[in-house]
Amino acid sequence: MEYLTPAHIETPVTTPESLRPWLTELTSTPLFDDLAQPFAHPPVATTMVVLRTEKSGRGSAFVVGAQTKASYSKPEEPAGCVRLRLEPGVTRQLLGVTAGELTDRVVRLDELPGPLGGFAKELTGVPTAHAITHLEDLLPQRISESDTDRAHRIVLREAISALTADNAPALSELTARLAVSERQLRNLFTTGIGLSPKHFARIQRLRRVLAYAGDTPWSHLAASTGYYDQSHLTADFRTLMGVPPAAYLRGKLPAPSRCQMPR
Repeated sequence: MEYLTPAHIETPVTTPESLRPWLTELTSTPLFDDLAQPFAHPPVATTMVVLRTEKSGRGSAFVVGAQTKASYSKPEEPAGCVRLRLEPGVTRQLLGVTAGELTDRVVRLDELPGPLGGFAKELTGVPTAHAITHLEDLLPQRISESDTDRAHRIVLREAISALTADNAPALSELTARLAVSERQLRNLFTTGIGLSPKHFARIQRLRRVLAYAGDTPWSHLAASTGYYDQSHLTADFRTLMGVPPAAYLRGKLPAPSRCQMPR
Protein backbone atom coordinates (compact mmCIF):
# COMPACT_ATOMS: atom_id res chain seq x y z
CA MET A 1 0.00 0.00 0.00
CA GLU A 2 1.40 3.40 -0.95
CA TYR A 3 1.38 6.02 1.76
CA LEU A 4 1.63 9.79 1.47
CA THR A 5 3.25 12.07 4.00
CA PRO A 6 1.79 15.53 4.70
CA ALA A 7 4.89 17.02 3.06
CA HIS A 8 3.81 15.56 -0.29
CA ILE A 9 0.82 17.90 -0.51
CA GLU A 10 1.90 20.88 1.61
CA THR A 11 2.61 24.24 0.00
CA PRO A 12 4.90 26.72 1.82
CA VAL A 13 3.27 30.03 2.70
CA THR A 14 5.37 33.15 3.18
CA THR A 15 5.62 33.88 6.89
CA PRO A 16 5.21 37.60 7.68
CA GLU A 17 8.28 39.24 9.18
CA SER A 18 6.47 39.97 12.46
CA LEU A 19 5.73 36.27 12.98
CA ARG A 20 9.16 34.86 12.12
CA PRO A 21 10.47 35.01 15.70
CA TRP A 22 7.69 32.59 16.62
CA LEU A 23 7.15 30.36 13.59
CA THR A 24 9.73 28.20 11.81
CA GLU A 25 7.42 27.41 8.92
CA LEU A 26 3.89 28.01 7.70
CA THR A 27 2.31 25.66 5.15
CA SER A 28 -1.06 25.15 3.52
CA THR A 29 -2.64 21.89 2.36
CA PRO A 30 -5.50 22.07 -0.16
CA LEU A 31 -8.75 20.20 0.38
CA PHE A 32 -7.81 16.52 0.31
CA ASP A 33 -10.79 14.32 -0.53
CA ASP A 34 -9.15 10.99 -1.39
CA LEU A 35 -10.29 9.18 1.74
CA ALA A 36 -8.77 5.92 0.52
CA GLN A 37 -5.23 7.34 0.55
CA PRO A 38 -3.48 6.69 3.88
CA PHE A 39 -0.82 8.93 5.40
CA ALA A 40 2.48 8.10 7.06
CA HIS A 41 3.48 10.55 9.78
CA PRO A 42 7.19 10.17 10.69
CA PRO A 43 8.33 11.26 14.16
CA VAL A 44 8.68 15.02 14.40
CA ALA A 45 10.54 17.24 16.86
CA THR A 46 8.36 20.34 16.64
CA THR A 47 5.11 21.60 18.14
CA MET A 48 2.55 22.50 15.51
CA VAL A 49 -0.73 24.42 15.44
CA VAL A 50 -3.13 23.03 12.83
CA LEU A 51 -6.08 24.99 11.43
CA ARG A 52 -8.35 22.45 9.72
CA THR A 53 -11.27 23.26 7.43
CA GLU A 54 -13.65 20.52 6.33
CA LYS A 55 -15.39 20.42 2.96
CA SER A 56 -18.57 21.59 4.67
CA GLY A 57 -16.74 24.73 5.84
CA ARG A 58 -16.62 23.72 9.48
CA GLY A 59 -13.28 24.61 11.04
CA SER A 60 -11.25 23.40 13.99
CA ALA A 61 -7.93 24.36 15.55
CA PHE A 62 -5.70 22.01 17.48
CA VAL A 63 -2.12 21.55 18.60
CA VAL A 64 0.10 18.58 17.82
CA GLY A 65 3.05 18.14 20.15
CA ALA A 66 6.36 16.55 19.25
CA GLN A 67 5.74 12.96 18.13
CA THR A 68 8.25 10.38 19.32
CA LYS A 69 7.21 7.58 16.94
CA ALA A 70 5.63 7.25 13.51
CA SER A 71 1.88 6.88 13.04
CA TYR A 72 -0.18 5.72 10.06
CA SER A 73 -3.69 7.01 9.49
CA LYS A 74 -6.55 7.58 7.05
CA PRO A 75 -8.57 10.81 6.91
CA GLU A 76 -12.14 10.55 8.14
CA GLU A 77 -13.54 13.27 5.88
CA PRO A 78 -12.29 15.70 3.20
CA ALA A 79 -10.41 18.63 4.70
CA GLY A 80 -7.66 21.15 4.09
CA CYS A 81 -5.15 22.41 6.67
CA VAL A 82 -2.89 25.28 7.56
CA ARG A 83 0.07 24.21 9.71
CA LEU A 84 2.03 26.63 11.88
CA ARG A 85 5.26 25.07 13.14
CA LEU A 86 6.44 26.83 16.26
CA GLU A 87 10.00 27.92 16.86
CA PRO A 88 11.78 25.85 19.51
CA GLY A 89 11.46 27.46 22.91
CA VAL A 90 8.31 29.54 22.32
CA THR A 91 5.59 27.02 23.22
CA ARG A 92 5.05 28.41 26.71
CA GLN A 93 4.89 32.01 25.47
CA LEU A 94 2.36 31.18 22.72
CA LEU A 95 0.34 28.33 24.23
CA GLY A 96 0.77 28.79 27.97
CA VAL A 97 2.24 25.31 28.52
CA THR A 98 5.64 23.77 27.94
CA ALA A 99 6.40 21.67 24.88
CA GLY A 100 6.97 18.71 27.19
CA GLU A 101 3.32 18.86 28.31
CA LEU A 102 2.24 18.35 24.68
CA THR A 103 4.60 15.55 23.62
CA ASP A 104 2.70 12.73 21.84
CA ARG A 105 -0.58 14.58 22.38
CA VAL A 106 -3.18 16.31 20.20
CA VAL A 107 -5.24 18.94 22.02
CA ARG A 108 -7.76 21.60 21.08
CA LEU A 109 -6.20 25.03 20.71
CA ASP A 110 -8.96 26.73 22.70
CA GLU A 111 -8.16 24.52 25.70
CA LEU A 112 -4.70 26.08 26.07
CA PRO A 113 -4.22 29.25 28.16
CA GLY A 114 -1.71 31.12 25.98
CA PRO A 115 -2.35 33.93 23.47
CA LEU A 116 -2.86 31.55 20.54
CA GLY A 117 -5.56 29.71 22.47
CA GLY A 118 -7.50 32.95 22.74
CA PHE A 119 -7.50 33.33 18.95
CA ALA A 120 -8.89 29.85 18.22
CA LYS A 121 -12.38 31.00 17.17
CA GLU A 122 -11.07 33.75 14.90
CA LEU A 123 -8.64 31.37 13.18
CA THR A 124 -11.03 28.54 12.31
CA GLY A 125 -13.03 28.24 9.11
CA VAL A 126 -11.45 31.30 7.45
CA PRO A 127 -9.16 31.49 4.38
CA THR A 128 -5.46 31.09 5.04
CA ALA A 129 -4.68 34.72 4.21
CA HIS A 130 -7.26 35.95 6.75
CA ALA A 131 -5.87 33.73 9.49
CA ILE A 132 -2.32 34.91 8.84
CA THR A 133 -3.35 38.57 8.77
CA HIS A 134 -5.20 38.14 12.06
CA LEU A 135 -2.13 36.60 13.67
CA GLU A 136 0.17 39.24 12.21
CA ASP A 137 -2.00 42.04 13.61
CA LEU A 138 -2.59 40.66 17.09
CA LEU A 139 -0.14 37.97 18.14
CA PRO A 140 3.08 40.03 18.57
CA GLN A 141 1.21 42.41 20.90
CA ARG A 142 0.02 39.57 23.15
CA ILE A 143 3.32 37.75 23.66
CA SER A 144 5.34 38.35 26.80
CA GLU A 145 8.93 37.11 26.84
CA SER A 146 11.47 37.71 29.58
CA ASP A 147 15.20 38.19 29.17
CA THR A 148 15.64 34.69 30.60
CA ASP A 149 13.26 33.24 27.99
CA ARG A 150 15.24 34.94 25.22
CA ALA A 151 18.56 33.70 26.63
CA HIS A 152 17.21 30.15 26.82
CA ARG A 153 16.02 30.34 23.22
CA ILE A 154 19.48 31.41 22.06
CA VAL A 155 21.14 28.47 23.83
CA LEU A 156 18.49 26.09 22.48
CA ARG A 157 18.95 27.40 18.94
CA GLU A 158 22.73 26.93 19.15
CA ALA A 159 22.31 23.40 20.52
CA ILE A 160 19.87 22.48 17.74
CA SER A 161 22.24 23.83 15.11
CA ALA A 162 25.07 21.72 16.52
CA LEU A 163 23.00 18.53 16.83
CA THR A 164 21.69 18.78 13.26
CA ALA A 165 25.12 19.38 11.71
CA ASP A 166 26.85 16.62 9.73
CA ASN A 167 29.44 16.11 12.47
CA ALA A 168 27.24 16.49 15.54
CA PRO A 169 29.24 16.66 18.78
CA ALA A 170 28.81 14.33 21.73
CA LEU A 171 26.52 15.67 24.41
CA SER A 172 29.39 16.27 26.83
CA GLU A 173 31.24 18.28 24.19
CA LEU A 174 28.12 20.27 23.36
CA THR A 175 27.42 21.21 26.97
CA ALA A 176 31.02 22.32 27.43
CA ARG A 177 30.76 24.44 24.28
CA LEU A 178 27.54 26.07 25.49
CA ALA A 179 28.71 26.41 29.12
CA VAL A 180 25.68 24.58 30.52
CA SER A 181 25.31 21.32 32.41
CA GLU A 182 23.73 18.24 30.85
CA ARG A 183 20.80 18.65 33.22
CA GLN A 184 20.28 22.27 32.15
CA LEU A 185 20.42 21.34 28.49
CA ARG A 186 18.00 18.47 29.00
CA ASN A 187 15.57 20.81 30.77
CA LEU A 188 15.83 23.35 27.96
CA PHE A 189 15.03 20.69 25.37
CA THR A 190 12.18 19.14 27.36
CA THR A 191 10.59 22.52 28.02
CA GLY A 192 11.24 24.09 24.62
CA ILE A 193 10.90 21.11 22.25
CA GLY A 194 9.30 18.32 24.26
CA LEU A 195 12.16 15.83 23.82
CA SER A 196 15.51 15.10 25.41
CA PRO A 197 18.58 16.17 23.38
CA LYS A 198 19.31 12.52 22.54
CA HIS A 199 15.77 11.79 21.34
CA PHE A 200 15.75 15.02 19.35
CA ALA A 201 19.01 13.99 17.64
CA ARG A 202 17.61 10.50 16.89
CA ILE A 203 14.52 11.93 15.21
CA GLN A 204 16.48 14.46 13.16
CA ARG A 205 18.87 11.73 12.04
CA LEU A 206 15.97 9.47 11.07
CA ARG A 207 14.36 12.23 9.03
CA ARG A 208 17.63 12.67 7.14
CA VAL A 209 17.59 8.95 6.39
CA LEU A 210 13.99 9.18 5.14
CA ALA A 211 14.93 12.05 2.83
CA TYR A 212 17.47 9.89 0.99
CA ALA A 213 16.04 6.39 1.46
CA GLY A 214 15.69 4.53 -1.82
CA ASP A 215 18.35 6.59 -3.60
CA THR A 216 21.36 5.72 -1.43
CA PRO A 217 22.57 2.30 -0.18
CA TRP A 218 21.73 1.73 3.48
CA SER A 219 25.38 1.25 4.40
CA HIS A 220 26.24 4.63 2.88
CA LEU A 221 23.27 6.26 4.60
CA ALA A 222 24.35 4.85 7.94
CA ALA A 223 27.85 6.28 7.55
CA SER A 224 26.72 9.68 6.28
CA THR A 225 24.04 10.23 8.93
CA GLY A 226 26.11 9.29 11.96
CA TYR A 227 25.02 5.74 12.75
CA TYR A 228 27.64 3.35 14.07
CA ASP A 229 26.81 0.88 11.29
CA GLN A 230 23.92 -0.35 9.12
CA SER A 231 22.51 -2.62 11.84
CA HIS A 232 22.32 0.36 14.20
CA LEU A 233 20.39 2.29 11.54
CA THR A 234 18.02 -0.64 10.98
CA ALA A 235 17.32 -1.06 14.70
CA ASP A 236 16.67 2.64 15.26
CA PHE A 237 14.51 2.87 12.13
CA ARG A 238 12.37 -0.06 13.30
CA THR A 239 11.94 1.48 16.76
CA LEU A 240 10.90 4.91 15.49
CA MET A 241 8.98 3.95 12.32
CA GLY A 242 7.46 0.66 13.48
CA VAL A 243 8.86 -1.33 10.54
CA PRO A 244 12.35 -2.15 9.16
CA PRO A 245 13.75 0.14 6.44
CA ALA A 246 13.29 -2.38 3.61
CA ALA A 247 9.65 -2.99 4.55
CA TYR A 248 9.02 0.76 4.66
CA LEU A 249 10.35 1.21 1.13
CA ARG A 250 8.22 -1.68 -0.13
CA GLY A 251 5.11 -0.14 1.40
CA LYS A 252 4.67 -2.98 3.90
CA LEU A 253 3.47 -0.73 6.69
CA PRO A 254 1.15 -1.05 9.68
CA ALA A 255 -2.56 -0.87 8.92
CA PRO A 256 -3.72 2.76 9.09
CA SER A 257 -5.90 3.89 11.95
CA ARG A 258 -8.63 6.50 11.71
CA CYS A 259 -7.45 10.05 12.40
CA GLN A 260 -8.36 10.95 15.96
CA MET A 261 -9.22 14.63 16.19
CA PRO A 262 -9.76 16.34 19.55
CA ARG A 263 -13.37 17.27 20.20
